[in-house]
Amino acid sequence: MAQAPQTQVKYQYVDRPEVDETFADFVNRIQFDGQTLRLEFCVTRIEDQPASGGGPVGTRYPASRLVLSAAAAVDLMNKMQQITAGLIKAGILKADQKPEQKPPSN
Repeated sequence: MAQAPQTQVKYQYVDRPEVDETFADFVNRIQFDGQTLRLEFCVTRIEDQPASGGGPVGTRYPASRLVLSAAAAVDLMNKMQQITAGLIKAGILKADQKPEQKPPSN
């Protein structure tokens, strides 16, 4: 039995300026379970006066946890590749270069 062709859905983006932004300076965990991609973003706090008198002490706190469907995770990866390519083109990042392989020593 032949299946009817699927129609392509067109989506309209509607901005919601009231949605809060969350700052993070560290990605603590990324986990994929086959269904969803889970990301945990943290914010770092450095103690002004460490109690031990030693060097600075920092603590990381979860700021946000994001769970994406597999399709959204693929979309995120594709967009990150586009950003990476743009940063390389702008000279901000350097493209990965394979290390020169030396001939085996005899």
